[in-house]
Amino acid sequence: MQQAFAYTFLPNEETQLSFVKANPEMAAFITQLHELDEKIQAAAIERPLAQINKVDLAILRTIMFEWETVHTPLKVLINEGVEIAKEFGTESSPKFVNGVLAKLLTESVK
Repeated sequence: MQQAFAYTFLPNEETQLSFVKANPEMAAFITQLHELDEKIQAAAIERPLAQINKVDLAILRTIMFEWETVHTPLKVLINEGVEIAKEFGTESSPKFVNGVLAKLLTESVK
């Protein structure tokens, strides 16, 4: 989650490529970023991605990536996302993350 958060602040393609070279484990995550963002935006229609708190966005991206690649159980992922939001986010982060993840992940199961 911390690397996903850091990635959101990279200003251009050159620094993004340097970041991936320094963190090769992020390559798969970054290649799926556009797809993850589309899913997040579809679930959080009341807030454009640019208006979502950067910590919350990093949490949502990380949890969705884990869901799609590792297939961790749904309840575990939602709980993990909420707990990370409690630790690193704002006062409203746990509720927002819980709502978006519940919508995203339960729709993915159908």
